[in-house]
Amino acid sequence: MAGPVVFAGSQRLEWRRDELEMHAFHLDVPEGVDDITVEFQYAVRPGDAILGPDLVAVQWQRLLLYPAGWYASNIPVQASVRLPSGLHAVSSLHAEEASDGSVRYAVTTLDTLLDAPAIAARHVRSYDLGLAGQPAFRLSLLSDSGETPELSDRDAADMRRMMRETHAVFGRAPYERFEALVILSDAFPPGGIEHTDSAEIYLPADYFRNRSRQLNNLDLIVHEHVHAWNGRFRVPVGQWTPTPNTPIRNGMLWSYEGQTEFWGRVLAARSGLRSQQETLDKLALDAATVQAMNGRAWKPLRDTTNDPLYMSSRAAVWPEWQRRKDYYTEGVLLWLEVDMMLREGSGDRYGLDDLAAAFYSAELGPGPHTYTFDDLCAALHRLLPIDWSKHLDERLDTHVPLVLGGLGRAGWELVYDEQPTATFLQNEAEMGGYDVRHSIGMVVDAHGRVQSVTWEGPAFRAGIGPGAVVEAINGEAFSREALLRAIARSVDEPVALRINQGAYRSDLEIDYDRGARYPHLRRMSGRPDRLAQLLNSRSP
Repeated sequence: MAGPVVFAGSQRLEWRRDELEMHAFHLDVPEGVDDITVEFQYAVRPGDAILGPDLVAVQWQRLLLYPAGWYASNIPVQASVRLPSGLHAVSSLHAEEASDGSVRYAVTTLDTLLDAPAIAARHVRSYDLGLAGQPAFRLSLLSDSGETPELSDRDAADMRRMMRETHAVFGRAPYERFEALVILSDAFPPGGIEHTDSAEIYLPADYFRNRSRQLNNLDLIVHEHVHAWNGRFRVPVGQWTPTPNTPIRNGMLWSYEGQTEFWGRVLAARSGLRSQQETLDKLALDAATVQAMNGRAWKPLRDTTNDPLYMSSRAAVWPEWQRRKDYYTEGVLLWLEVDMMLREGSGDRYGLDDLAAAFYSAELGPGPHTYTFDDLCAALHRLLPIDWSKHLDERLDTHVPLVLGGLGRAGWELVYDEQPTATFLQNEAEMGGYDVRHSIGMVVDAHGRVQSVTWEGPAFRAGIGPGAVVEAINGEAFSREALLRAIARSVDEPVALRINQGAYRSDLEIDYDRGARYPHLRRMSGRPDRLAQLLNSRSP
């Protein structure tokens, strides 16, 4: 924000920024003044994708000030926006009037406005995908490219199957209508932002044209929709706040995000967005990532829930050692283990489907409804009477990857072999480097620059650090082929590198002799395949 000026009528009022809360401003309002006007600009960086000629993301929290001392739910507000010519806006807000690039929305409350972004694009196509007997669900595709996006018949059928599978787990939706705002653009990294009645979902421009290249992102739409129940309707008590500037407590992100990520994996499989094999490969990647996080020795899963408060926008230099938002991936394995424990302990009568149907039920009445750790444990206890508080605390505070035990309960084990899966290769491409973390312990880009090094791994012990450049491998100029060939031959000969580390060059050997290693899941003999039970369709 820049250039704030405050007026009472024609009189300019001076303001002072609060000494502690940098987003708060103090001013003296003369007696008899009923309203004030504040003018300011929101300055974006050059090239910032949220404000472009063909796509604008109107995120209201960046564009308003509000009176202090009131719950956001008690502040009425009417918003309007004027857009560049030819752009069409989509939002869960009710548009009271729209003409000539301007949209005026109906009066609502501040908390509703802040939770309802408007995305405008030059190319928009919307699809009504709601099910009979359920609230409306609209999927809007917004593109900043030169063509209008569209769903194929297969894509539309897959999205409807996703809806059926989601409602089969959670029951009736807690919203009146839902807007899934799918922004198809290469200007944003893949990701999403959940809202009560909508979701911002950022996907590559060719997502629906080339689904076979999207194995890493196939559960993103599912994930953001599940948040309508888990995170927006039922909210961990520390994450509900009366105003947008009240600090939140993220201590239960392993449930808010971790369980939602779990359901993303499961529902993508049940609805056919991923095949069963693709799901196994994704879970293998999850498990290998969890296993590699040796920073657990000092930073348990519980502490990673603080990451959004102090390192959200910062890349970790040593990701396995520093850990960053691991409640997503490790949360998948945590909740997989819980599901398997419920199945084992109840003779396969109960699973996490039963927790979801009861704990997140819209029958609780209009939300949001907050819950505590004890509430969640009590709900699990009703399905299987064990000490869930002790179990979850152990997983949250452990220094070893206990959550991997869920795979064994499911009848599967994590193994490594010399062949990467398609899912692994696509994940590697998104990282922008060659991922050999599970062998010599580093990620290297196409130019030989080391992006990251696994703490205490073979490359680390050889003296290689992030930023070093690999110039040669076993006497060959650096290339992906030379790197992989040297690792494959490491069983018989050492991996010799010439390294440029800025001020000096050095020749060194990596002490490694296990060949190529890529993660897979393998069936365990003599154990029931409960993972197959979990991934089977539930909808008629």
